[in-house]
Amino acid sequence: IPVILVAAVLANVSMFSLLLWQHPEWPVLGQNPIIGAYPGANDYRVLNGQLQRTTPIGGLAYYFSNINGVQDWLLPLFNPLQYGVYLRGLQYWQVLVHLLVFLLVFIGGSVMFAKFWIMTTNMGPEDVARQIESSGMQIPGFRRDPRILRRVLDRYIPVVAVISGASVGALAAGADMIGTVGNASGTGVLLSVGIMIQLYEAIGREQMMEMHPVLRQFFGATE
Repeated sequence: IPVILVAAVLANVSMFSLLLWQHPEWPVLGQNPIIGAYPGANDYRVLNGQLQRTTPIGGLAYYFSNINGVQDWLLPLFNPLQYGVYLRGLQYWQVLVHLLVFLLVFIGGSVMFAKFWIMTTNMGPEDVARQIESSGMQIPGFRRDPRILRRVLDRYIPVVAVISGASVGALAAGADMIGTVGNASGTGVLLSVGIMIQLYEAIGREQMMEMHPVLRQFFGATE
């Protein structure tokens, strides 16, 4: 979920910057190269099919845009004649800044949304402590007091949220940087894998329900 939210934010940045670029009559914001710049219809790269008119070539929109494989940042360094068009007319140091900004935004945004997610879905230390106390369970070695449970859980849940958010963000950003089969985004790959795992678990639960009670207990089914 945090990675999907970060991807949605970056998509909105690109959408609004393109909207502003297409309305030069708007004061200050219209076609402001600081916000974002896009190639015109008569640009030779557009006419040759090398770039699309929705591809940012400058401004904040470029630095917050997605990276689509090694051809966007690595191959132009080794073979500028063949892959120089992917530089979009920019210097290579600007490409490196784009790479750094993309990584920082993806990882930092994933961490921020991960912490926001646990606070809004009753997965924070205080909420989990109340759930443990209401279910009659307790942490061995500690009293059944929600305040004590909250202090214990506060040592682990925020740290795990930060580490998991950063790991998933780095994984998605790394997939975008390296490139995937079919030019799918890293976020799309993670979403597909998550759906497949949930589908596999759902099929497994249905098969467990059809088993003999002894076999269900042997394989660890709770129902």
